[in-house]
Amino acid sequence: MAVVIRLDVMLALRKMKSKELAAAIGVTEANLSKLKSGNMKGVKFDTLDKICEVLKCQPGEILEHIPAEVSSED
Repeated sequence: MAVVIRLDVMLALRKMKSKELAAAIGVTEANLSKLKSGNMKGVKFDTLDKICEVLKCQPGEILEHIPAEVSSED
């Protein structure tokens, strides 16, 4: 199982730079970069709410769940 962060895609669609989003939601560019690269263990709902508000999107447009491959050992 993996959760993939699609924040870069949404930023590109909204023609917004990471620096602008970081300032708008009140986080450092370094922390936003970690989030974008998937190098964080989690994200606060408050932060996710701010991201969605600024980018005018739903959480599902930023986060994608990719299920683990199912092995068939019958």
